[in-house]
Amino acid sequence: MQKRISFAAAMAALAVLGSASPAAAQTLGEQVDSIFAASTGWFVALIFADLPGTNIPWIVGWLVVGAVVFTVYFGFIQFRAFGHAIALVSGKYANPKDAGEVSHFQALATALSGTVGLGNIAGVAVAVSIGGAGATFWMILAGLLGMASKFTECTLGVKYRNEYADGTVSGGPMYYLEKGFKERGLPFGKLMAFGFAIMCVLGALGGGNMFQANQAASQIQSVTGAPTWLTGLLLAVIVFAVIVGGIKSIARVTEKVVPFMGIGYVAVSLLIIFMNADMIGWAFGQIFAGAFTDTGIIGGMIGALIQGFRRAAFSNEAGIGSAAIAHSAVRTKEPITEGFVSLLEPFIDTVIICTMTALVIIITGQLLMDAQTGQYILNDAGRIVTASGATGGVPITSAAFESAFSWAPAALAIAVVLFAFSTMITWSYYGLKAWTYMLGEGKNRELVFKVTFCVFVFIGAVSSLDAVLDFSDAALFAMAVFNIIGLYFLMPIVKKELESYLARLQSGEIKPYKK
Repeated sequence: MQKRISFAAAMAALAVLGSASPAAAQTLGEQVDSIFAASTGWFVALIFADLPGTNIPWIVGWLVVGAVVFTVYFGFIQFRAFGHAIALVSGKYANPKDAGEVSHFQALATALSGTVGLGNIAGVAVAVSIGGAGATFWMILAGLLGMASKFTECTLGVKYRNEYADGTVSGGPMYYLEKGFKERGLPFGKLMAFGFAIMCVLGALGGGNMFQANQAASQIQSVTGAPTWLTGLLLAVIVFAVIVGGIKSIARVTEKVVPFMGIGYVAVSLLIIFMNADMIGWAFGQIFAGAFTDTGIIGGMIGALIQGFRRAAFSNEAGIGSAAIAHSAVRTKEPITEGFVSLLEPFIDTVIICTMTALVIIITGQLLMDAQTGQYILNDAGRIVTASGATGGVPITSAAFESAFSWAPAALAIAVVLFAFSTMITWSYYGLKAWTYMLGEGKNRELVFKVTFCVFVFIGAVSSLDAVLDFSDAALFAMAVFNIIGLYFLMPIVKKELESYLARLQSGEIKPYKK
């Protein structure tokens, strides 16, 4: 009880700071931002630098190439195992006596809550407003390829996880980089594991926390007028109440929130699409035509490809390694089963939810085209002019939804908050596992991180620290550098697991579990 009182006291103190004069807060924010920009700008520029002669950030190319390699190496496993993955999520093969903390469905919901977020609402709008409808095609393709990356990393996450006497587990790239490299007699595994863990903690506090809190607080303020410090305080308290219970508590929340927000968002999107059923064929025509022809956007077909691949990579996080941390907590004795389950994640996040957003924007006529030339009308910034005049991410999506339903902006505000909240609680777990990997397991060490994480929720809500968030985003994608190198060296181990499992499944040795 004393620990919770201390946390509440800390939050109250922060609320006082948050209500300080705007000028003073702005000055402090600017100072912090300036220091970060000066000291970390080189790192941000390095991670998001474009490949020579292109507008493609090399980190996006790194993720896409990895996805292609894993797709080919495992024989298009994302298509071959899709049906079995659904059977596993349904609990058909689940044995409650297996080691682990959560079910296949809970593990999937937890990982999805970390990826299904503002990128599905705002990021897709940005992609199509720059790359046109054709960006949707490349986004879907990248999502399908990313399923193989998730399969690889999540199989390894379960195989090399630590299982403790109290029934808890810890897994993820930190563990398979160290243990897997050691098993194969390869050097630098421990060093790479620490590099990944450091970046994971920084990414969790920034992109997985502060940015989410900032966007949620801003959206609530724009709709209700509530001060950002109040939203930040409430979010911090609610997030702490959930994460203090560990992965089981997080999973109980995400298994309810994720289906609710995902199904609700897709349902409204489908309603708008079916209201404009006569436009569906035309919309898909725009998507396919825009993917391979010049529709007037900057870069033409290449511009559409870049935006589609970039949005898919930034949305589903396939190859970054974060999801492997959540999937490692699953109850199973067969590591490959969670690899199967995890491949559903990019499909749901990118192929379904991101595509729904894109279709609504296209069908409601937000992207203006010249009727004679068939090319998009661009503004001075090189972005496609929208029917509503909206620019940016959420405003474009909000305008598209509002064109069908007047109440849509308020509903979208709720979706933004839910998406941000679910992302925060999942990334708290990712950051926690990276933290305890470096500093050791223990209740006190875990509590320190959880309180720190919630303090950053508040800071993110009341601040606009662009350089801090840029650095944390760069740290998040730097995780992929360590992770994919590890996956290349360890994928033969995954292949052995796959061949063994499929042989036993085909022979009937592996059967549905009878309760």
